[in-house]
Amino acid sequence: MQSKRIGFIGMGLMGVPMSLRLHRAGFSVSVWNRSPDKSKPLKEHGVRVCEHLHELISGSDILMTCVTDTSAVRAIVEGPGGITEQGRDSQVLIDFSSIDPQATRELAEALLSKTGIRWIDAPVSGGVAGAEQGTLAIMAGGDAALIDSMRPILEPLSQRVTHMGPTGSGQVTKICNQMIVSCNVLVMAEVMALAEKSGVDAKQIPEALKGGFADSIPLQLTGPRMAERDFDPVKWHVKTLLKDLDMANALAKDSASAVPMAGQAAELMRLHATQGSAERDPCTLIEMYSSKDEEA
Repeated sequence: MQSKRIGFIGMGLMGVPMSLRLHRAGFSVSVWNRSPDKSKPLKEHGVRVCEHLHELISGSDILMTCVTDTSAVRAIVEGPGGITEQGRDSQVLIDFSSIDPQATRELAEALLSKTGIRWIDAPVSGGVAGAEQGTLAIMAGGDAALIDSMRPILEPLSQRVTHMGPTGSGQVTKICNQMIVSCNVLVMAEVMALAEKSGVDAKQIPEALKGGFADSIPLQLTGPRMAERDFDPVKWHVKTLLKDLDMANALAKDSASAVPMAGQAAELMRLHATQGSAERDPCTLIEMYSSKDEEA
């Protein structure tokens, strides 16, 4: 597998550390990003940076995408100079993005019929820290044998790759993941503000709850930042959680499932986003519950 050439598309918060880990694991990695400046950190570490998307596609055996949303994936796959135009049947596409499950199925079917390229939807959980440390949880949809053949390549990125079913199943699983994460971080903001207003040192909450039933990775990573009002650098985005919550509610509607908590979470997240926080870290959610005296 070391001989396989990897082309990684999307140099965002996750794409940069993921590409770097693959490079350091000995793989031949090329990267491309719509905004070239975001690829600079990779170039400084000796990773090949492609100026044009078609250049990356033609020079890769395995294509990886990690971009913002469904429309971004669609543009890369079906847009001018994209994978449908430039790809070949010996290639495999691994999509780490979090996008709509039905769109994933449609894109994968169309790409296979037009080019022969097989698709694995492989959204990840673990945040920037997990990407940097190679401890991401990968939830994969697609052919089981194909996913198994990709495990050596995914190993530098993940602690675990779980095959969830046919194409689109990974995206459904990621939506479930994001429902839990989003509701968790919203309650966390309420907890931190409540503790502060009740005279308890909120900075002690994560330590006090560590190892108990209320503990979580988000609590240990985000809780202290909420208590300290330590909002930079941005580790993840409010707009990303909102996008995933909207997909959760759309999926629930399509499947006639009741998700009242995810519905309320989406509206709270939307409120925060529209108040100028869409590009900010979700630890800023505590501002919604802070008193006017604290904000002054």
